[in-house]
This record gives sequence, C-alpha cells and structure tokens, in this order.
Amino acid sequence: MDELLVERVLRAVEQVPRGRLVAYGDIARLVGTGPRQVGTIMRVWGGNVAWWRVTNASGELPEHLREEARRLWAEEGILPGSSGRGAPMSRYRADLVVLARDWERACADMGPPADAASPAD
Repeated sequence: MDELLVERVLRAVEQVPRGRLVAYGDIARLVGTGPRQVGTIMRVWGGNVAWWRVTNASGELPEHLREEARRLWAEEGILPGSSGRGAPMSRYRADLVVLARDWERACADMGPPADAASPAD
C-alpha cells in the first residue's frame, strides 16, 4: 500500500472531531481513493487514531469492533441507533467542509496528492 495514501487517510481520521463520525466513503472522497482502501488502511494501520469515528455509510462498524466502539462513543456522547449496530449518521456526521479544510492544513507538509493536477495543467 502506498505509504503517502496511508498517511493522508490517517491524518484525515485525526481531524474528525470528538463526538462526530464519518463514513469510509467520506474519507475516500477527501483523499482521492476508494472506501475499501480506507477500510483496509483502518484495519491495518488505524489502531493509533480514533478508528471508532469511521463507520460504514449507515453508521455501523464490523461486529467484532462494536462493543469497544460503543464504550468509546459513550465517552464522546454518541448514542447508538435503534438497531444497536451503529449510530445515526444523520445526527453525528462531521461537517465535511470543515473536515476538508482541517485535513488540508494537516497535510500541508506532504505536498499535493499524487493524482492532483499540476499548476501547469
């Protein structure tokens, strides 16, 4: 996996505010990759960031993560939805405009993404 992509994803997750959630697809659109790649990065390298703030589009996490996520969500004021499998994204989704701004600042030292057009284009 591209180390630069991994770092961009992890820095994006670090910008998700306490008490807010984002979907894998939100992070994917932000960094220019796919949701599955974000999921893989989170599975392999996400242990040192707030992984419980990144869910699927329905606000759910894989079953093996739910118990710990519920505990961490409770500490942040995130209440599970009626299904018990996740939290309602309509209530807890982070402001994606603010997230993008904060992520760009957090990645300023990394230069433009590899797929970004150069100014000469």
